[in-house]
Amino acid sequence: MSKLTLETEGDTHVIVTRRFAAPPEAVYRAHTDPKIVQQWMLGPEGWSMPVCNSDVRRGGKFRYEWKHPSKGGFYLTGEFLELNPYNKIVHVERMHLPDPTPDNHVETIFEPDGSGTLMRVRMTLPDAQTRAMMLSTGMERGMEDSYVRLEKMIGNLIPVTR
Repeated sequence: MSKLTLETEGDTHVIVTRRFAAPPEAVYRAHTDPKIVQQWMLGPEGWSMPVCNSDVRRGGKFRYEWKHPSKGGFYLTGEFLELNPYNKIVHVERMHLPDPTPDNHVETIFEPDGSGTLMRVRMTLPDAQTRAMMLSTGMERGMEDSYVRLEKMIGNLIPVTR
């Protein structure tokens, strides 16, 4: 059973929610450290991320590239708008399939939830057509597969308390 929930809101929003058995510091770090992102944000089995460049600061740019042995590849570019360590990331992203999609404005919140973290991702697309196209790509499965991978490795990301 999936731990991920994906809901739509209005014509232009997608809300993704998932709980992790790790503190917000670890989940935040997993979303901002390019060496860690490159290990888990792979989508379904068979995909790899040979390029994961990320300048994690306000105004910093990022580029992630995925490849599959039989399905080719694609990439995503974007810019960080706001970084509030351990609590919030706001960025704009666009997929290149090969042409760029319209901007997707993404706000990710990491909230303490008992001994874990409740993560909420709110995506804002420019229109209903763009949202429908994005949802038709199988992104929900890709996200869940990636988060399952992250869940398996997240224990190693928990900071050691001094």
